[in-house]
Amino acid sequence: MLRSIKQLTGALLLLTLLSSTARLPEKKAKTYVSNYENVLGTSLEIKIMAGSPGQAVRAEKDVLAEIDRLNHLLSSYDPSSEFSQWMRAGKKPVTISPELFQVLLLFEQWRLMSHGALDASAASVIQVWKAAAKANRLPLPAEINQALQAVRQVHYTLDKQKGTALRTSDAPLVLNSFAKSYIMNKAAAKAMNRTGINGLVINIGGDILVRGAHTEQIGVSNPVADAENDPPVASMVVQNKTVATSGNYRRGEMIKGKWYSHIVDPRTGFPVSGVISATVVADSATDAGALATALNVLSLEEGRQLVASIPEAEYMLITADGRQIRSNGWKEIPVPAPKAGVEAAARVAGDKGWDPNFELAINLELARFEGMRTHRPFVAVWIEDEHKKPVRQIAVWYGKARWLNEMRSWHYAYFAGFSAGNPNIMSTTSTTRPAGKYTLKWDGKDDNGNLVDQGTYTIYLEAARQEGTHQLMSQEITLKKPQHIDIPGGVEIAAASLDYRKKANGN
Repeated sequence: MLRSIKQLTGALLLLTLLSSTARLPEKKAKTYVSNYENVLGTSLEIKIMAGSPGQAVRAEKDVLAEIDRLNHLLSSYDPSSEFSQWMRAGKKPVTISPELFQVLLLFEQWRLMSHGALDASAASVIQVWKAAAKANRLPLPAEINQALQAVRQVHYTLDKQKGTALRTSDAPLVLNSFAKSYIMNKAAAKAMNRTGINGLVINIGGDILVRGAHTEQIGVSNPVADAENDPPVASMVVQNKTVATSGNYRRGEMIKGKWYSHIVDPRTGFPVSGVISATVVADSATDAGALATALNVLSLEEGRQLVASIPEAEYMLITADGRQIRSNGWKEIPVPAPKAGVEAAARVAGDKGWDPNFELAINLELARFEGMRTHRPFVAVWIEDEHKKPVRQIAVWYGKARWLNEMRSWHYAYFAGFSAGNPNIMSTTSTTRPAGKYTLKWDGKDDNGNLVDQGTYTIYLEAARQEGTHQLMSQEITLKKPQHIDIPGGVEIAAASLDYRKKANGN
């Protein structure tokens, strides 16, 4: 009997231990960051909140595989994509994938909802303006009218029961307005199905999707400023939302000295100009992407009504005359808490001080490998004075912090202070940038916020890959008068230049 009691006690103790173990809290998730170039024609940042590095790696692979799979179905640029093959199939019903069917259906739904502001056949108008821009002239009225006639046709019909799509016109079509947002949403869903993934951020060229328990700080890029480190015009904290921005300030055509947006109104045949930036916060990635583009095209009242028809969607517009127009619910979006402490007051420049009306633009272009996705190298940009003393850290872009020592010169100059501080964790929403091209600015302040003296400084640009290539570039510049300096490129930073210039209005 005593033996049985002991056996029972042991069994109960084991059961208690097992139950206790089952109730132990999960290991706190850590954030794992990866950056890529040449993804859907732009840059990609993935932040994954996972319980282990292995879980993060598997989720990242899911994201990349889904992007590749869907891009091969939906790309307007890949001649072998399913969409391109359907475009060449002629005017007959073709059985297409559920994904292509859904995107074509979304385009048709939004064409109706936006009263024609969003139209896959806007490509007809875009082609006319691109051709005219090559000749540095405006399109002829006859050319625009011909493009509008192409737009005003019915371009395809869909049979949901059979899963077929029938082309009914010869007009060129592109799926850009929906393809990126649709792909982001699908890729996120794949990763979030993985065990151990608590949160996810996908940033493709400035459109940012946030999922899971994670909250992300997001700044809205200033459309009249061109640098990655320019202060945002607004900031927010979001969870389980997508933030998309569309505008005319990074892509378009220059004709006879005047800039024309890449966004056209398919109803009139002309590039848009009234709104220069539209940012939308919405639950759905496709809603956010569609609304951001449509708000550039529609009148202010039309745009207000369209956004009001989408639950939980909010927007902020910046007009060509500098006004900021926000939806009624925008003010309800949380904003980041103020930073603790008081920043050092900037020293007033004296006779030999930095002219606060000037800035130094640092332009760099990362090497591109056509036809393939590449990890973005770690990059550091900083300033040293004529005594080789570090003055200002401009930027540090990295993924896994343990590989920061691969940037040897930056590591020597700045790592101690960097590791003790709090690196910037804010993402920035902006209109899509070309892959690999970046501009940074130095406002003449040192790391303590004081204006430096005029004089001679050395700008350092360092790039390194994990256990791979390394490149260090430096350029001395005397900051007394406006000037432009080209810096010879290398294996990772293909080209760079410096522009000491007067600040533009709005910067």
